[in-house]
Amino acid sequence: MKKTNQEFAKNATKKLIQSNMPHINLKDRYETEISKKLEKELGIKNKMAIPKIEKVVINMGIGDLVKNKEGSKATMADLTMIIGQKPSVRPAKISVAGFNVREGMPVGLSATLRGQKMYDFLEKLFTIVLPRLRDFRGLSLKSFDKNGNYTIGIVEHTVFPEVDVNKSAAARGLEVTIVTNVNSVEESKKMLVLMGMPLEKEEESEK
Repeated sequence: MKKTNQEFAKNATKKLIQSNMPHINLKDRYETEISKKLEKELGIKNKMAIPKIEKVVINMGIGDLVKNKEGSKATMADLTMIIGQKPSVRPAKISVAGFNVREGMPVGLSATLRGQKMYDFLEKLFTIVLPRLRDFRGLSLKSFDKNGNYTIGIVEHTVFPEVDVNKSAAARGLEVTIVTNVNSVEESKKMLVLMGMPLEKEEESEK
């Protein structure tokens, strides 16, 4: 039987713990090493202009769980464990008859991470979850917007190590948007690579 993405992530996490590798605090590393390297390499004079991540926004659709209270509760619990805080419920802004959606119905979960929680989430995403996905060859270079923000789509939330697949809600996708303070894709890319984000190689993106 083929292993699922969730199994790959869980096994990778177990191996990482067993290896006794020292914990790398991404926030401290950014403040003491990465920001200084960016300042020097980009020739930045004003420290306020050094590239940094402002926030991470996470969204998950739950419109199909409107009539499934247990499923909604389990999904909320899973996402809370994954991100370290309780997400807010997003209501539908308009009614869509074809999908049986009425204005005000809960259709999504959303959360904004800042500070230590933001860095902890990104460290886990970059070093454990993404690199251990089956057939993973790096994140697309085409997912930057013109302002240097980056959006990652994750097909199954069960790939995160906190989720017990035997107790969790049914696997569903989530979207992670990394919001930066720069207006340059190249500066954003340089910062994220230094922070450990596994981007695909240039030649792969051109295929």
